[in-house]
Amino acid sequence: MNSNRVDLEQGFLIGLMEGTVAIPYSLLKVYSRLKLSEAEVMLLVHLIGFIQVERNDFPTHEEIGSRMSMRSEAVAVLLHKLHNEGFLGIDEGVDEPSGMRYEVFNLQPFYAAIAKELAKDGSGNQQLRSIPSSLAARPTSHAGSVEKASAMNTGETRARDIYTIFEQEFGRPLTPMELQTIAGWLDQDHYKEELILSALKEAVFTGKLYFRYVDRILLEWQRNRVVTVEQAKEYAQRFRGSR
Repeated sequence: MNSNRVDLEQGFLIGLMEGTVAIPYSLLKVYSRLKLSEAEVMLLVHLIGFIQVERNDFPTHEEIGSRMSMRSEAVAVLLHKLHNEGFLGIDEGVDEPSGMRYEVFNLQPFYAAIAKELAKDGSGNQQLRSIPSSLAARPTSHAGSVEKASAMNTGETRARDIYTIFEQEFGRPLTPMELQTIAGWLDQDHYKEELILSALKEAVFTGKLYFRYVDRILLEWQRNRVVTVEQAKEYAQRFRGSR
């Protein structure tokens, strides 16, 4: 055999061995039962790769998207969905020497969800007893009806649109914490999308383009029972006129 070819094969072998990513085989068995799409699973696999091999605990949307042939906006939607359904955590920390705050992706809920699904086969019990409750993934509800699937798709489209508008106004990609803030406005506070965009427009108009100010506007409107775009416009005009 040609020595150059042997050297090349050895080089590939070393590279493959050093660059191996440990992916649980159980993932292949249960991801469909967890209602994870192939795109979502591939994104999680890429996160595992970033964390294990590159020691990158917080890759950007662009870094992930470039490897998945996916736009950063689509990556943001998938990350939001995985986080919202309890498969992905986002932890905060502080670098002691500099005092800088940082964020990291936490895959522990993902592994806990796999373990919980496997435990169903092993015991026939719907509850996972072998994993502490503090490590268990947040329970999710996956309905098989056409109506639920249609609503989920509509929600993802809505989220994608509002993320894109915010990124256009801010002139940069949103951070995961900012994505989480928008998700909270929609899913927890139940603010209407048009009101969120109106609050963003007001922040742009006043030259205070930051998330905390948008949140203050939405909270003020909620306290004063502002529920429509027209009411928001009238309230903003009265507020500016009183200053």
